[in-house]
Amino acid sequence: MKLRIAVITILCIGLVCTVSMLSNQPYAQGKRAASSNRPVVMPNITVLNPMGTPPPITLIPQASRLDTLDGKTLYFINTGYIGTDRLMDEMMKWFKANYPKTNIVYKDNRSGAQLSAVSPALWTEISEKGDAAIVGLGH
Repeated sequence: MKLRIAVITILCIGLVCTVSMLSNQPYAQGKRAASSNRPVVMPNITVLNPMGTPPPITLIPQASRLDTLDGKTLYFINTGYIGTDRLMDEMMKWFKANYPKTNIVYKDNRSGAQLSAVSPALWTEISEKGDAAIVGLGH
């Protein structure tokens, strides 16, 4: 027991001495530089902005809002993102229950959750036959 206390005491004294010597080192270097009567020259540091330069954004206005969904054709497009099939199914059930006069069209377009990968033929069909579209893109 006495040996354990002695070892802990020696280690604590050694730790305190080491910390005090380390904390005095910068002070001693600064004193030495100031006593030489030469100006202290600090090195230049180059700092880079991690944000980079984002590309310019072209704003595209949203389509005008429909005044009613009665008699309209609403397209649901599933891009294959995980879980969008269940979400689309629940949304279609809700629309059929709350808007029975709305024509619901479901399209499965496995493009990997990219809006730009939706086929041009599907976009043409939606623009010709549809009034609105809900695209499951994920997050």
